[in-house]
Amino acid sequence: MVDQGSATKGVAVVGAGYAGCAAAVTLAGRGVPVTLIESGPVPGGRARRVRTNDIELDNGQHILSGAYSELLRLMRQVGVPSEAMLRCPLELRYTDGFALRALWMPAPLGLLFGLLLTGGLPFAERIGAVRFLLAMRRGSFRLPADTSVAELLKQHAQDGRVGHYLWRPLCVSALNTPAEAASAQLFLNVLRDTLAAGDEASDLLLPKVDLSKLFPEPACDFVRSKGGAVRCGETIRDLEALRAQHGRVILAVGPHQLKALAPQLAPEYGYQPIYTCYLQYPKEVKLKFPMLGFAHGIVQWVFDRGALTGEKGRIACVISTEGDHQQMGQDELAQACHRELVATLGALPDPEWTQVIAEKRATIACIPGLARPSQTTPIPGVILAGDYTDPEYPPTLEAAVRSGIRAAALALSV
Repeated sequence: MVDQGSATKGVAVVGAGYAGCAAAVTLAGRGVPVTLIESGPVPGGRARRVRTNDIELDNGQHILSGAYSELLRLMRQVGVPSEAMLRCPLELRYTDGFALRALWMPAPLGLLFGLLLTGGLPFAERIGAVRFLLAMRRGSFRLPADTSVAELLKQHAQDGRVGHYLWRPLCVSALNTPAEAASAQLFLNVLRDTLAAGDEASDLLLPKVDLSKLFPEPACDFVRSKGGAVRCGETIRDLEALRAQHGRVILAVGPHQLKALAPQLAPEYGYQPIYTCYLQYPKEVKLKFPMLGFAHGIVQWVFDRGALTGEKGRIACVISTEGDHQQMGQDELAQACHRELVATLGALPDPEWTQVIAEKRATIACIPGLARPSQTTPIPGVILAGDYTDPEYPPTLEAAVRSGIRAAALALSV
């Protein structure tokens, strides 16, 4: 039962990332007074718009999928138009000829036949990939004991070209952890709910607006429209004072950020980085496809921001997980990305400017047997939210949103 005093005070949500915004929207939609507090100048957390050298950029390049059902539902609720994303069937194109495209057929047939028609793979490996997916499906995508993704691929003879072009990149994209260290069970959870799920679950959704406009800013507008308050640029340092003022507090910050607010709640995790290198070329420079995979070198995925957001000539190179690139300076890394683009795409002019954005704690490391904290805490009225709390998903935007929805439900019950 909700305490009437707490109900009158409402709920404070600390952190306006995707988890905090999801919690605030859910509560505001239920008529609960919400105060959303963000230390940064704009909402979005680790998926936000940043301003550097008088240029606005995303702090990373995120890909959504059709399986992000809760995020897509909340986006509709706060009025984000469908035109804010480019939606297409799963299609992975590499610059060296590998290409996988799911067919317009009921799941999982579209993917299975797409695998059989994939260019750049020996036929035996295409058959093997289909058998692997069917075997995982028969086992309900559950393992008797967790292991690494690399070991799982080895056990099922998926560590050849199909592993290099398909399974390992999917692992890095979803878990942001190298296959040698990543949890196979978490990886199978992703495959279950994307590649082997409903007809549109594996669709790619590429943002056509910046990451703050994609959901956090409309979410803040929604909260305000329901009588709530949004306070950006404010850092909370006294949890007890906030709890006394509001009664219920949702802490929607990263686990490392909990140490300043509630050190007794902060779990110890390893982290994995994501580096995004922006290169601004003349406006006529563009890619043949909005998203291309690079199979060799340090760059993993390249995005044509001109095709997606109208920033013509702007190319975003994404490098996920740890690696040698972490030892490079920003100019050195930008030059390395430019060289790889030239080697793969052909002659390019020198970029007009470059900018590297490094999220060194982009996600927790998704290792086998990873323990997740409960969203309820020993502190009365204090609830956790964040992608790291999800019991079965890697740290994605969908995991963050689902944690925020659960946190809102918990806040309504205390």
